[in-house]
Amino acid sequence: MSLTPDHVTRALRHLRKSDPVLAEVIRRVGPFELQPKRGRFQALVRSILAQQISTAVARSMLRKLEARLVPNKLSPENLARLSFDDLRSLGLSRQKATYVQDLTTKVLDRTVRLHRVHRLTDEEIIDELIQVKGIGRWTVQMFLIFCLGRPDVFAPDDFGLRSAIQRLYGLPELPKRAEAEEIAAPWRPHATVASWYLWRSLELERA
Repeated sequence: MSLTPDHVTRALRHLRKSDPVLAEVIRRVGPFELQPKRGRFQALVRSILAQQISTAVARSMLRKLEARLVPNKLSPENLARLSFDDLRSLGLSRQKATYVQDLTTKVLDRTVRLHRVHRLTDEEIIDELIQVKGIGRWTVQMFLIFCLGRPDVFAPDDFGLRSAIQRLYGLPELPKRAEAEEIAAPWRPHATVASWYLWRSLELERA
């Protein structure tokens, strides 16, 4: 199941009714505008490249990688033609080069079957993808939200979400995982829409 306009309408109605704090965030932020990105393999490669570096550096690395591929399409078949040293020459750390190669290998040998993830539950997708080196639960949760558009995903370990919860709910410190999940409980089964509004609230605060 993926987000649809009808689902978003129901989600907004539910969130406004169940959480007054979030209702005010929705009022300030405005319309829900998340557009899931296509390209499952590409999304996972991007998530690996983006680990622990700035968005600008990750984008530069991705552009170099795509320019090196012939044709310049980021597919497992094309990426498999690049050696470890090729990846290192494009600016990938040894660790990230290892992760990208492991993802490529597991997709090609069908250890990870990206073509069928739409048929799996969120937890089944997490179990499938964390077989890849460098991909943990948080990375898969971001994949579920921003690539697959799954409607009820909340990542309690996400620093941005915890920061937003601390600020919006007047907590003295960053909430622990259990506290964040307790606050998020009324948002179910629409946690993805709620999470998007929390992230947007941080952007408004910085503006």
